[in-house]
Amino acid sequence: MSAKLSVLLLVCFLSFPALAQQKTKKELKAEEAQKKQKEIEELIDAKTFVFEAQKVTPQGGRLIILNDYSYFLKFNSDTVSCDLPFFGRAFNVGYNGDGGIKFEGKPENIKVGKKSKNINFQTTVKGQNDTYDLMFRIFYNGTATLSVNSNNRAPISYDGIIRAPEEKEKKAE
Repeated sequence: MSAKLSVLLLVCFLSFPALAQQKTKKELKAEEAQKKQKEIEELIDAKTFVFEAQKVTPQGGRLIILNDYSYFLKFNSDTVSCDLPFFGRAFNVGYNGDGGIKFEGKPENIKVGKKSKNINFQTTVKGQNDTYDLMFRIFYNGTATLSVNSNNRAPISYDGIIRAPEEKEKKAE
């Protein structure tokens, strides 16, 4: 009987450290959040990321959910390319224009401000026909808000996500 008891005690003691090493859901969630925060910080530090718009809020308008997730702003320290929809008032823009905010240009005056819960990222880009002030508020979970001010259009803001550019996007630039 004592042999069975000693084997049972031995099995209990050997399995106890394995149980103690398992992480709780809260710890796993915190580790995942920390990993995502590090990933976002690396993208911003490298100044290479893609913003995908999911919602748009024109000045004085209602929130519009974008069903087509092909609207983007690709940011690189050398060039910014943008294809976002525009809903709002435009000044000095022709009637035969495409109606969206589409431009390519070199970013200037890049400013990054890191806070405890988000990163503020600002830059100015001169497109072919307009100058755009881009203001990002990037949260560490990967969501972001982009506000666009330009000379020829009313201010507008977009909600979406920040992600790393894919290999084919890097080669296209």
